[in-house]
Amino acid sequence: MPNVLILTEVQEAMRARYKAMLLERFPQLTINVVGHHNDVDPYIADIDILLCFSPPMANHVVRDAPKLKWIQALGTGVDNIVDLPSLGKEVLVTNVRGIHGAPVSEATIAFMLSLARDMPRSVRAQEQSKWERWPSALLAGKTVGIFGVGLIAEYLAPICKTFGMTVVGISGSPRETKHFDRVAHRNDLTKVAGDLDFLVVLTPLTPETRNIVGAKVFAAMKPTAYLVNVARGGVVDEPALIAALEAEKIAGAGLDVYEEEPKVHPGLLSLDNVVLLPHLGSATQETRTAMGMRVAENLEAFFGGRPLRDSVV
Repeated sequence: MPNVLILTEVQEAMRARYKAMLLERFPQLTINVVGHHNDVDPYIADIDILLCFSPPMANHVVRDAPKLKWIQALGTGVDNIVDLPSLGKEVLVTNVRGIHGAPVSEATIAFMLSLARDMPRSVRAQEQSKWERWPSALLAGKTVGIFGVGLIAEYLAPICKTFGMTVVGISGSPRETKHFDRVAHRNDLTKVAGDLDFLVVLTPLTPETRNIVGAKVFAAMKPTAYLVNVARGGVVDEPALIAALEAEKIAGAGLDVYEEEPKVHPGLLSLDNVVLLPHLGSATQETRTAMGMRVAENLEAFFGGRPLRDSVV
């Protein structure tokens, strides 16, 4: 049976849970688990299957794996996997689609409510044992732009509508989509930005979208508007975002993802008008269980010679 390597920086208990779930269903597998790409050396030469998230991946992992046949990404994003220089064309890459709508949407709403209610100020007051009150803002009546109209956006949009928001989609291939009031082309992002109270980033990181949310977009946004990024750090130009926040060109930001994870730009850490999470958007017990079930489903297909679900390459 194939050798499997699980490469993920999630908590050790969760890594052990992935391994236990798979061994319960496939006891004949050899499964090793590491938390960082620098720890793969004892196993990499013999692996047939790699399970990983894209952020902790590195080129040497695929370069030094001559037997590698299949990479199962544990999320939807496959940047930093499919673009690795040493990835052979014979290696199949699959991702996990269709299970992140609920967790990422809930994280997005949490960011939006936290920013509208200025929860960071509340936390600071609590830490200082202060009683402070201030007027906050509603989501009702506001306009949210969702940049990236995929499965997660289609889950998020109706939730925003229930809050009484106007929902604008921004996409590289605009189309009529249920629960969106309108959908604009990605090339018109700067034009659309001025209409938004919240800009939510859900687009994949590609050469076309890298740093696309930058100084021009922030200059076009309202000074009362907020950015929420739950996609990939590289989509947002972090130095431009920091400059916009410091100059109060926008009111604040909620960030779950960063340019160089697990590092966070020190300029973001010093700001009072940001809410920062360590890439927890989809990190729920329910989602992790669903990921494990999806991996098991694909393993059965792999062993049975059947097409795998959610093939990317």
